[in-house]
Amino acid sequence: MELKPIKQSFSVRYEYNLYSTQGLFQNGNSVFLDILKGYKADEKIKLLFVIDKVVSAAHPDLLNQIEAYCAANPNHLNYTQTLLVEGGEQAKNKNEYVEKVLKGINENAICRHSFVVVIGGGAVIDMVGYAATIAHRGVKLIRIPTTVLAQNDAAVGVKNSVNAFGKKNFLGTFATPFAIINDSDFLKTLAQRDWISGIAEAIKVALIKDKDFFNYIVKNATALKMREMDVMHHVIYTCAQMHMQHISQGGDPFESGSSRPLDFGHWAAHKLEHMTNYELRHGEAVAMGIALDVTYAHLVGLITEKELQVILEVLSTIGFNLQLPIGTEEEISQLLGGIEEFREHLGGKLTITLLSEIGKKHDVHEIDVALMRKAIEDLRDQSILK
Repeated sequence: MELKPIKQSFSVRYEYNLYSTQGLFQNGNSVFLDILKGYKADEKIKLLFVIDKVVSAAHPDLLNQIEAYCAANPNHLNYTQTLLVEGGEQAKNKNEYVEKVLKGINENAICRHSFVVVIGGGAVIDMVGYAATIAHRGVKLIRIPTTVLAQNDAAVGVKNSVNAFGKKNFLGTFATPFAIINDSDFLKTLAQRDWISGIAEAIKVALIKDKDFFNYIVKNATALKMREMDVMHHVIYTCAQMHMQHISQGGDPFESGSSRPLDFGHWAAHKLEHMTNYELRHGEAVAMGIALDVTYAHLVGLITEKELQVILEVLSTIGFNLQLPIGTEEEISQLLGGIEEFREHLGGKLTITLLSEIGKKHDVHEIDVALMRKAIEDLRDQSILK
Protein backbone atom coordinates (compact mmCIF):
# COMPACT_ATOMS: atom_id res chain seq x y z
CA MET A 1 0.00 0.00 0.00
CA GLU A 2 1.36 3.38 -1.00
CA LEU A 3 0.60 6.26 1.35
CA LYS A 4 0.80 9.93 0.52
CA PRO A 5 3.67 11.87 2.15
CA ILE A 6 2.67 13.74 5.28
CA LYS A 7 3.70 17.35 4.82
CA GLN A 8 3.80 20.09 7.40
CA SER A 9 5.55 23.43 7.67
CA PHE A 10 6.08 25.91 10.44
CA SER A 11 7.91 29.13 11.03
CA VAL A 12 9.67 30.32 14.15
CA ARG A 13 10.22 33.95 15.07
CA TYR A 14 13.66 34.76 16.44
CA GLU A 15 14.43 37.97 18.28
CA TYR A 16 17.53 39.16 20.06
CA ASN A 17 18.86 42.54 21.06
CA LEU A 18 22.23 44.23 21.38
CA TYR A 19 22.70 46.65 24.28
CA SER A 20 25.51 49.15 24.75
CA THR A 21 26.68 50.33 28.14
CA GLN A 22 29.68 51.13 30.33
CA GLY A 23 30.49 49.51 33.67
CA LEU A 24 27.90 46.73 33.29
CA PHE A 25 28.29 45.23 36.78
CA GLN A 26 28.87 48.45 38.67
CA ASN A 27 26.36 49.63 41.27
CA GLY A 28 23.58 51.61 39.68
CA ASN A 29 23.85 50.05 36.24
CA SER A 30 20.54 48.27 35.68
CA VAL A 31 21.09 47.01 32.11
CA PHE A 32 21.90 43.40 33.04
CA LEU A 33 19.16 43.22 35.69
CA ASP A 34 16.57 44.75 33.37
CA ILE A 35 17.34 42.19 30.66
CA LEU A 36 16.77 39.31 33.07
CA LYS A 37 13.65 40.91 34.56
CA GLY A 38 12.35 41.35 31.02
CA TYR A 39 12.52 37.57 30.64
CA LYS A 40 10.80 36.70 33.94
CA ALA A 41 9.99 39.62 36.18
CA ASP A 42 8.75 37.59 39.14
CA GLU A 43 11.20 34.70 39.22
CA LYS A 44 14.73 34.18 40.45
CA ILE A 45 16.90 33.21 37.48
CA LYS A 46 19.87 30.88 37.78
CA LEU A 47 23.11 32.13 36.20
CA LEU A 48 26.35 30.38 35.26
CA PHE A 49 29.18 32.69 34.23
CA VAL A 50 32.04 31.69 31.94
CA ILE A 51 34.88 34.20 31.66
CA ASP A 52 37.90 34.45 29.39
CA LYS A 53 41.06 34.22 31.54
CA VAL A 54 42.63 37.07 29.57
CA VAL A 55 39.69 39.30 30.49
CA SER A 56 39.77 38.21 34.12
CA ALA A 57 43.48 39.05 34.37
CA ALA A 58 42.97 42.47 32.77
CA HIS A 59 39.99 43.23 35.05
CA PRO A 60 40.90 41.64 38.42
CA ASP A 61 37.81 43.06 40.18
CA LEU A 62 35.37 41.61 37.65
CA LEU A 63 34.56 38.38 39.52
CA ASN A 64 33.91 40.26 42.76
CA GLN A 65 31.77 42.81 40.91
CA ILE A 66 29.63 40.05 39.40
CA GLU A 67 29.11 38.29 42.72
CA ALA A 68 28.30 41.58 44.47
CA TYR A 69 25.90 42.58 41.68
CA CYS A 70 24.00 39.31 41.96
CA ALA A 71 24.01 39.47 45.77
CA ALA A 72 22.51 42.95 45.59
CA ASN A 73 19.59 41.60 43.56
CA PRO A 74 18.71 38.37 45.40
CA ASN A 75 15.07 38.35 44.30
CA HIS A 76 15.99 38.10 40.63
CA LEU A 77 19.55 36.76 40.21
CA ASN A 78 20.75 33.38 41.43
CA TYR A 79 24.53 33.29 40.97
CA THR A 80 25.91 29.74 40.87
CA GLN A 81 29.52 29.68 39.70
CA THR A 82 32.12 31.35 37.49
CA LEU A 83 34.24 29.19 35.21
CA LEU A 84 37.50 30.53 33.78
CA VAL A 85 38.65 29.30 30.36
CA GLU A 86 41.60 30.02 28.11
CA GLY A 87 41.19 32.97 25.78
CA GLY A 88 42.03 33.16 22.11
CA GLU A 89 41.74 30.43 19.50
CA GLN A 90 42.95 27.78 21.97
CA ALA A 91 39.47 27.92 23.48
CA LYS A 92 38.16 26.47 20.22
CA ASN A 93 41.01 24.05 19.59
CA LYS A 94 40.78 21.97 22.75
CA ASN A 95 37.69 19.91 23.56
CA GLU A 96 38.47 20.15 27.28
CA TYR A 97 36.96 23.63 27.40
CA VAL A 98 33.66 22.53 25.89
CA GLU A 99 33.64 19.68 28.42
CA LYS A 100 34.34 22.14 31.24
CA VAL A 101 31.36 24.29 30.30
CA LEU A 102 29.09 21.26 29.88
CA LYS A 103 30.19 19.98 33.28
CA GLY A 104 29.39 23.36 34.81
CA ILE A 105 25.94 23.36 33.20
CA ASN A 106 25.28 19.87 34.52
CA GLU A 107 26.62 20.33 38.05
CA ASN A 108 24.79 23.64 38.56
CA ALA A 109 21.54 22.28 37.10
CA ILE A 110 21.38 24.94 34.42
CA CYS A 111 18.19 24.27 32.46
CA ARG A 112 16.42 25.85 29.54
CA HIS A 113 15.03 28.53 31.85
CA SER A 114 18.49 29.35 33.21
CA PHE A 115 21.25 31.38 31.60
CA VAL A 116 24.86 30.87 30.67
CA VAL A 117 26.59 34.26 30.61
CA VAL A 118 29.83 34.32 28.61
CA ILE A 119 32.31 37.18 28.94
CA GLY A 120 35.24 37.19 26.57
CA GLY A 121 36.60 37.48 23.07
CA GLY A 122 35.06 36.00 19.96
CA ALA A 123 36.71 32.58 20.26
CA VAL A 124 35.52 32.06 23.83
CA ILE A 125 32.03 33.26 22.91
CA ASP A 126 31.98 30.83 19.98
CA MET A 127 33.03 27.90 22.17
CA VAL A 128 30.71 28.64 25.07
CA GLY A 129 27.82 29.24 22.68
CA TYR A 130 28.44 25.82 21.13
CA ALA A 131 28.43 24.15 24.55
CA ALA A 132 25.27 26.01 25.59
CA THR A 133 23.38 24.98 22.47
CA ILE A 134 24.19 21.27 22.75
CA ALA A 135 23.32 21.09 26.47
CA HIS A 136 19.63 20.18 26.91
CA ARG A 137 19.34 20.96 23.17
CA GLY A 138 19.93 24.58 24.08
CA VAL A 139 20.12 26.66 27.25
CA LYS A 140 19.77 30.42 27.12
CA LEU A 141 22.90 32.44 26.43
CA ILE A 142 23.88 36.03 27.09
CA ARG A 143 27.00 37.18 25.26
CA ILE A 144 29.19 39.92 26.74
CA PRO A 145 31.92 40.45 24.14
CA THR A 146 35.13 42.13 25.28
CA THR A 147 37.06 42.84 22.06
CA VAL A 148 36.33 45.11 19.13
CA LEU A 149 35.99 42.13 16.80
CA ALA A 150 33.60 40.37 19.14
CA GLN A 151 31.51 43.48 19.76
CA ASN A 152 31.05 44.37 16.10
CA ASP A 153 31.06 40.92 14.48
CA ALA A 154 31.72 37.61 16.24
CA ALA A 155 29.17 38.01 19.04
CA VAL A 156 26.35 39.63 17.07
CA GLY A 157 25.54 36.70 14.77
CA VAL A 158 23.75 33.40 15.29
CA LYS A 159 26.70 31.02 14.88
CA ASN A 160 28.60 29.03 17.50
CA SER A 161 31.55 26.77 16.79
CA VAL A 162 34.79 25.01 17.66
CA ASN A 163 37.64 23.81 15.46
CA ALA A 164 38.21 20.15 14.60
CA PHE A 165 40.12 18.00 12.10
CA GLY A 166 42.45 20.92 11.39
CA LYS A 167 39.56 23.01 10.10
CA LYS A 168 38.18 26.21 11.56
CA ASN A 169 34.56 26.06 12.77
CA PHE A 170 34.11 22.43 11.67
CA LEU A 171 31.75 21.74 14.57
CA GLY A 172 29.03 24.24 15.28
CA THR A 173 25.43 25.27 15.64
CA PHE A 174 23.08 28.05 14.63
CA ALA A 175 21.39 29.53 17.69
CA THR A 176 20.38 33.07 18.59
CA PRO A 177 21.66 34.46 21.87
CA PHE A 178 19.08 35.85 24.25
CA ALA A 179 20.98 39.12 24.29
CA ILE A 180 24.34 40.72 23.55
CA ILE A 181 25.76 43.40 25.83
CA ASN A 182 28.65 45.58 24.67
CA ASP A 183 30.52 47.18 27.59
CA SER A 184 33.04 49.77 26.37
CA ASP A 185 35.12 49.46 29.56
CA PHE A 186 36.48 46.14 28.30
CA LEU A 187 38.01 47.84 25.25
CA LYS A 188 40.28 50.08 27.32
CA THR A 189 42.62 47.26 28.29
CA LEU A 190 43.01 45.72 24.83
CA ALA A 191 46.45 45.30 23.32
CA GLN A 192 46.91 47.30 20.12
CA ARG A 193 46.71 44.15 17.97
CA ASP A 194 43.30 43.36 19.46
CA TRP A 195 42.17 46.99 19.22
CA ILE A 196 42.72 47.17 15.46
CA SER A 197 41.82 43.54 14.71
CA GLY A 198 38.09 44.12 14.78
CA ILE A 199 38.33 47.07 12.41
CA ALA A 200 39.01 44.57 9.64
CA GLU A 201 35.45 43.26 10.01
CA ALA A 202 34.08 46.80 9.82
CA ILE A 203 36.06 47.40 6.62
CA LYS A 204 34.75 44.10 5.28
CA VAL A 205 31.08 44.92 5.76
CA ALA A 206 31.57 48.51 4.56
CA LEU A 207 33.23 47.31 1.34
CA ILE A 208 30.38 44.96 0.44
CA LYS A 209 27.46 47.08 1.66
CA ASP A 210 28.07 50.77 2.34
CA LYS A 211 30.49 53.10 0.55
CA ASP A 212 29.70 55.97 2.93
CA PHE A 213 30.67 53.85 5.93
CA PHE A 214 33.88 52.85 4.16
CA ASN A 215 34.67 56.52 3.50
CA TYR A 216 34.09 57.26 7.20
CA ILE A 217 36.66 54.61 8.10
CA VAL A 218 39.11 56.03 5.54
CA LYS A 219 38.64 59.54 6.92
CA ASN A 220 39.12 58.34 10.50
CA ALA A 221 41.78 55.67 9.94
CA THR A 222 44.42 57.49 11.98
CA ALA A 223 41.95 58.28 14.76
CA LEU A 224 41.04 54.60 14.93
CA LYS A 225 44.68 53.60 15.12
CA MET A 226 45.23 56.16 17.89
CA ARG A 227 42.35 54.65 19.90
CA GLU A 228 39.91 57.55 19.83
CA MET A 229 36.97 55.96 21.64
CA ASP A 230 34.14 58.02 20.14
CA VAL A 231 35.19 57.05 16.63
CA MET A 232 35.52 53.42 17.65
CA HIS A 233 32.06 53.47 19.25
CA HIS A 234 30.58 54.65 15.95
CA VAL A 235 32.44 51.99 13.97
CA ILE A 236 31.41 49.19 16.36
CA TYR A 237 27.77 50.27 16.48
CA THR A 238 27.44 50.73 12.71
CA CYS A 239 29.24 47.49 11.92
CA ALA A 240 27.15 45.50 14.40
CA GLN A 241 23.96 47.07 13.09
CA MET A 242 24.85 46.14 9.50
CA HIS A 243 25.72 42.57 10.47
CA MET A 244 22.46 42.13 12.38
CA GLN A 245 20.41 43.64 9.56
CA HIS A 246 22.01 41.26 7.09
CA ILE A 247 21.28 38.28 9.32
CA SER A 248 17.66 39.26 9.93
CA GLN A 249 16.79 40.71 6.51
CA GLY A 250 19.18 38.95 4.15
CA GLY A 251 16.89 35.96 3.77
CA ASP A 252 19.40 33.28 4.74
CA PRO A 253 20.31 33.60 8.45
CA PHE A 254 21.21 29.92 8.77
CA GLU A 255 23.25 29.80 5.54
CA SER A 256 21.16 27.27 3.65
CA GLY A 257 22.26 28.78 0.35
CA SER A 258 25.70 29.08 -1.21
CA SER A 259 26.40 32.79 -0.80
CA ARG A 260 27.99 34.16 2.36
CA PRO A 261 28.81 37.83 1.71
CA LEU A 262 29.72 38.42 5.36
CA ASP A 263 32.61 36.01 4.79
CA PHE A 264 34.22 38.33 2.24
CA GLY A 265 37.97 37.85 2.64
CA HIS A 266 37.50 34.84 4.89
CA TRP A 267 38.39 31.88 2.67
CA ALA A 268 42.05 32.90 2.87
CA ALA A 269 41.76 34.24 6.43
CA HIS A 270 40.62 30.91 7.85
CA LYS A 271 43.39 29.06 6.05
CA LEU A 272 46.07 31.57 7.11
CA GLU A 273 45.01 31.28 10.74
CA HIS A 274 45.44 27.51 10.61
CA MET A 275 48.72 27.70 8.68
CA THR A 276 50.22 30.04 11.29
CA ASN A 277 48.94 27.88 14.16
CA TYR A 278 46.62 30.76 15.02
CA GLU A 279 49.48 33.15 15.75
CA LEU A 280 47.58 35.54 13.50
CA ARG A 281 44.60 37.19 15.12
CA HIS A 282 41.37 36.55 13.21
CA GLY A 283 41.10 40.22 12.25
CA GLU A 284 44.72 40.30 11.08
CA ALA A 285 44.02 37.30 8.85
CA VAL A 286 40.80 38.90 7.58
CA ALA A 287 42.74 42.06 6.65
CA MET A 288 45.14 39.89 4.64
CA GLY A 289 42.21 38.00 3.10
CA ILE A 290 40.52 41.24 2.08
CA ALA A 291 43.78 42.55 0.61
CA LEU A 292 44.22 39.31 -1.35
CA ASP A 293 40.67 39.24 -2.70
CA VAL A 294 40.66 42.89 -3.76
CA THR A 295 44.02 42.37 -5.45
CA TYR A 296 42.50 39.45 -7.34
CA ALA A 297 39.38 41.51 -8.10
CA HIS A 298 41.62 44.13 -9.69
CA LEU A 299 43.54 41.52 -11.70
CA VAL A 300 40.28 40.17 -13.18
CA GLY A 301 39.06 43.68 -13.97
CA LEU A 302 36.33 44.07 -11.35
CA ILE A 303 37.77 47.10 -9.54
CA THR A 304 40.11 49.89 -10.61
CA GLU A 305 43.71 50.46 -9.57
CA LYS A 306 42.57 53.53 -7.63
CA GLU A 307 39.96 51.54 -5.68
CA LEU A 308 42.53 48.85 -4.93
CA GLN A 309 45.05 51.34 -3.59
CA VAL A 310 42.48 53.11 -1.40
CA ILE A 311 41.55 49.78 0.22
CA LEU A 312 45.15 48.69 0.74
CA GLU A 313 46.10 52.10 2.10
CA VAL A 314 43.36 52.24 4.74
CA LEU A 315 44.28 48.75 5.94
CA SER A 316 47.95 49.75 6.17
CA THR A 317 47.19 53.10 7.86
CA ILE A 318 45.20 51.40 10.60
CA GLY A 319 48.20 49.18 11.24
CA PHE A 320 47.66 45.88 9.44
CA ASN A 321 50.61 44.01 7.96
CA LEU A 322 49.43 42.83 4.55
CA GLN A 323 52.47 40.77 3.63
CA LEU A 324 51.29 37.18 3.51
CA PRO A 325 53.25 34.92 5.90
CA ILE A 326 54.01 32.34 3.22
CA GLY A 327 57.03 31.93 1.01
CA THR A 328 57.27 28.50 -0.58
CA GLU A 329 55.38 26.91 -3.44
CA GLU A 330 54.08 24.32 -1.00
CA GLU A 331 52.66 27.06 1.24
CA ILE A 332 51.02 28.80 -1.72
CA SER A 333 49.39 25.52 -2.75
CA GLN A 334 48.28 24.95 0.82
CA LEU A 335 46.68 28.40 0.96
CA LEU A 336 44.92 27.83 -2.35
CA GLY A 337 43.51 24.64 -0.85
CA GLY A 338 41.48 26.94 1.40
CA ILE A 339 39.19 27.71 -1.56
CA GLU A 340 37.89 24.15 -1.70
CA GLU A 341 37.71 23.94 2.10
CA PHE A 342 35.59 27.09 2.06
CA ARG A 343 33.20 25.51 -0.47
CA GLU A 344 33.15 22.26 1.47
CA HIS A 345 32.26 23.99 4.74
CA LEU A 346 29.05 25.35 3.28
CA GLY A 347 28.41 22.76 0.58
CA GLY A 348 26.89 23.37 -2.81
CA LYS A 349 28.72 25.30 -5.51
CA LEU A 350 31.69 27.50 -4.80
CA THR A 351 30.65 31.07 -4.07
CA ILE A 352 33.33 33.67 -3.33
CA THR A 353 32.29 37.25 -2.64
CA LEU A 354 34.41 39.90 -4.38
CA LEU A 355 33.76 43.55 -5.21
CA SER A 356 32.57 45.22 -8.39
CA GLU A 357 33.11 48.59 -6.74
CA ILE A 358 33.54 49.89 -3.21
CA GLY A 359 30.25 49.30 -1.43
CA LYS A 360 28.98 46.68 -3.88
CA LYS A 361 29.57 42.93 -3.62
CA HIS A 362 30.02 40.63 -6.59
CA ASP A 363 29.76 36.83 -6.23
CA VAL A 364 31.85 34.54 -8.42
CA HIS A 365 31.61 30.77 -8.70
CA GLU A 366 35.06 29.99 -9.98
CA ILE A 367 38.55 31.29 -9.32
CA ASP A 368 41.28 31.73 -11.93
CA VAL A 369 44.01 29.92 -10.02
CA ALA A 370 46.82 31.45 -12.07
CA LEU A 371 45.61 34.97 -11.31
CA MET A 372 45.04 34.12 -7.65
CA ARG A 373 48.64 32.86 -7.51
CA LYS A 374 49.76 36.19 -8.93
CA ALA A 375 47.68 38.04 -6.32
CA ILE A 376 49.28 35.92 -3.59
CA GLU A 377 52.75 36.61 -4.92
CA ASP A 378 52.07 40.34 -5.23
CA LEU A 379 50.89 40.59 -1.65
CA ARG A 380 53.58 38.28 -0.34
CA ASP A 381 56.25 40.45 -1.93
CA GLN A 382 54.37 43.68 -1.18
CA SER A 383 55.09 44.63 -4.78
CA ILE A 384 51.79 46.47 -5.17
CA LEU A 385 51.89 48.33 -1.85
CA LYS A 386 52.84 52.00 -2.10
